[in-house]
Amino acid sequence: MTMRGRFSFLLLAIFAASAAIAGADETAPALLASGHVDEAIVALHGQISSSPHDAVAHNLLCRAYFALGQWDRGISACEKAVALAPENGQYHLWLGRIYGEKADKASFLTAAGLAGRVRIEFETAVKLNPNSVDARSDLAEFYLEAPGIVGGGRDKAVQQVTPLAQLDPGRAHWVSARIAEKKKDLAAAEAEYRAAIEASHGSASAWLNLGLFYRHRERYDDMEQALTRVRSAPLDRPDALVDAAEILIHSQRNLPEAVELLRAYLNSEKKVEQAPTFKVHYLLGAAAEKLGDKQAASTEYKSALALAREFQPAQQALQRMNR
Repeated sequence: MTMRGRFSFLLLAIFAASAAIAGADETAPALLASGHVDEAIVALHGQISSSPHDAVAHNLLCRAYFALGQWDRGISACEKAVALAPENGQYHLWLGRIYGEKADKASFLTAAGLAGRVRIEFETAVKLNPNSVDARSDLAEFYLEAPGIVGGGRDKAVQQVTPLAQLDPGRAHWVSARIAEKKKDLAAAEAEYRAAIEASHGSASAWLNLGLFYRHRERYDDMEQALTRVRSAPLDRPDALVDAAEILIHSQRNLPEAVELLRAYLNSEKKVEQAPTFKVHYLLGAAAEKLGDKQAASTEYKSALALAREFQPAQQALQRMNR
């Protein structure tokens, strides 16, 4: 989740005034990409008030709440988007994703019920858009992680490899690596992660995935070496910079490199919704806090809340700084 530059209040006012003409897809996506989630939510609620059957606006509102981790609000918006445009595979994909996020934080019984919905939405997304790499990848990951009682199964994940190989060979190797991990064949998994790097011509996301594999194996030196390749690799996914930094911060390894990754992202013109600015500032705060610079940490947490005042991790971190 990221962004494409900072929008001033004046620009927001101009966007809001033109919303009736341009539509939600001309305003909120730019705000979401720039990490101005509070402004995006205000703009979207205004658009929905004037055009309650605007499926685009409901989907974007879902994604804004997704970025904030407000699953219930997001589910309501995503369900509305799907109800308004049931043939849109992307809307089903986002609904499945947010069901999955809520399931991760729910009790066992609630999670089991939600898991069935995740499967239905992901399968529908693939059916409606069989050439969607993201939909097939998310569906394969669900099959690998979910128990059979809710529709999971390793054999089902394997079935996604062949169509993915035609669409994105690197992603197909990633799914094969995940399958090998589930089989506890770690040598084969590592080989598949490296094959993904080769197939993607050394992409940032492929190095990121290899680093994450090493982290799960507690091979921290190897993890660090892989993640330090992300900043100089071809940037197929700008949010890979932020994800790599987050792994380093949580692992408490090479924090200066984590800061450099985050700064590189902030200074880039390639900001995306998947790495919103408020999250980047929060991670910069976390890195500064671990480095012992409480003043810098507080400043970054405040910067995060200036863009997303309801972002709970930043709220809790700032409260900790003020004790």
